[in-house]
Amino acid sequence: MPSLRRYFTPPWAIAALLAILYGPLLMHWVDGWLNKSISIQHEYFSHGLLGLPFAAYIAWGKRQAWGDLPNRCHPLGLGLVGLAGLMYLTRLSDWMNLSLPVMLMGLCLSLKSVAGLRLQAISLILVALATPNQLPYLIEPYILPLQRLIASVAGFLLVQLGVPVTVETIYLFVNDQTVEVAPHCAGLKMLFTSLYIALMLAYWTGAYRSRLHTGLFFAGTVLISVVGNILRNTFLSYFHGTGRDGAFDWLHESWGGDLYSALMLLTIILLLRLIQDRVPDRLNLAVQSPSSSV
Repeated sequence: MPSLRRYFTPPWAIAALLAILYGPLLMHWVDGWLNKSISIQHEYFSHGLLGLPFAAYIAWGKRQAWGDLPNRCHPLGLGLVGLAGLMYLTRLSDWMNLSLPVMLMGLCLSLKSVAGLRLQAISLILVALATPNQLPYLIEPYILPLQRLIASVAGFLLVQLGVPVTVETIYLFVNDQTVEVAPHCAGLKMLFTSLYIALMLAYWTGAYRSRLHTGLFFAGTVLISVVGNILRNTFLSYFHGTGRDGAFDWLHESWGGDLYSALMLLTIILLLRLIQDRVPDRLNLAVQSPSSSV
């Protein structure tokens, strides 16, 4: 019986086709991630600068296991490849972007069936979560409570420092200067980035194998992101309200914001290290029955 391999397109041909189709698109993403003035939408997904190379590294490391899988085509895979092609041909920005993870998922199913999809699951997830789309704008209306929380706590901290401040919903008024805790300033981008980096770290260190470690780590990541953005908005309100425009621009637009974000990510790494060193993999709750007396 002839080998099934001859009925499948050589891997190099598939890689070349993907490079031709999506190479320019990926370059556009990277340009948007590096040049903040292009689009806030792209900036929301700038974690892809780390995530996409990491996804490619993981996929490359699994090449032997991929080759060992039998060549089987799942019908859904062909449908997804066709759908991705149609999305790409629309020439609409969001549809073209989203066609990449759909195409990769379809190729996994078409070449190695469900087993191939499972093998490359983490790489596909990292690619999908780094794909620019409209999700941040869709969830912005639902983070108003977070904006109010940040504004209220920032106002409280400023009062403790002796700074006259008035808080109205998401606005802080300091010495007749207004600071708005907008969705972007509320840390939505940083929250996305923090959770994405946490996912990478959980996989890299193997922490995902423990549900307890994973739960504590992601909960702690969200807490660090929220607290970090409360402090950042407090500093910004203080700088703007006291006329320190240079310090405000440094933290808000310049490399000071990047430094602050890097310190938050470093805190997340330290949190994971602390959890792995001090918390057991699972909680063993043994119930002891009272001993009976004769």
